[in-house]
Amino acid sequence: MTDSVAIHLRPRTLWISRAQRRGTAGILAVLLLWQISVWIIDLPPYFYPAPRDVLAAFGELIRNGILIEYLADSSWRYAVSVGTGLSLGIIFGLLIGLSGFWSRLLGSIIRFFYAIVEVAWIPLLVIWIGYGFPTILIAISYVVFFPVLYNTLTGVQTIQPVLINAVRTLGASRFQVLTSVILPAALPNIMTGLRVGAGFAFRGLIFAEMIAAGSGLGFLIFDGASTRQTDRVVVGMIMMGLLWLLMDRLLLRPIERATIERWGLVRAQGGES
Repeated sequence: MTDSVAIHLRPRTLWISRAQRRGTAGILAVLLLWQISVWIIDLPPYFYPAPRDVLAAFGELIRNGILIEYLADSSWRYAVSVGTGLSLGIIFGLLIGLSGFWSRLLGSIIRFFYAIVEVAWIPLLVIWIGYGFPTILIAISYVVFFPVLYNTLTGVQTIQPVLINAVRTLGASRFQVLTSVILPAALPNIMTGLRVGAGFAFRGLIFAEMIAAGSGLGFLIFDGASTRQTDRVVVGMIMMGLLWLLMDRLLLRPIERATIERWGLVRAQGGES
């Protein structure tokens, strides 16, 4: 039995280590090409910093506590804004989707506002509300709200009526129909909307922080560009990519995968056919 387990585990372990080696080799290749381009272009460090300049700026920002503080500020703003947009999108999506009248009345309006990106709203929000967290909260919640709303509507409207009628014939209440049929059936669509909105929201957060905040990764990039500290700009860009990868791989993908597997759209790895 032990030998059988070892045989099954060994290829997976080798595959993981091989993938890690390839990833490390890719990063080293990018750093090497970056350094070679610095030698070839031969521009001042404030215009085109070398990897060692960026590393030095990273160390300085860590020692000063600036980078940790800015990462915490960006993460907190993002989490609150995405949570707000997600909650409102699900609630209004269910309410509108369950009413044929409101679906027909608001369908075109929802698609209209869905097409307007949050970047267009931020200057107006700054004029109306001013700088600070409320402007960022509204802008980022907006960009999450409409993808979640639209996909929730789609999920609700594509539920087969026979499923709802079958549950009702068993004596289920409206709330039980909502929690047992409608919400589970719409959940994969909701997760699709969340992933779309979360990606847009992250980019919108950086832009909003450049305009309406005094901290965060967006402010770090904007401030570095304003003071010609391009090494800090690159640090901010790298942290943007790393933060999004962590959120996508450790939070969004597992939630989406668990949701789809839970409701039977795909089979979990290792499941029996």
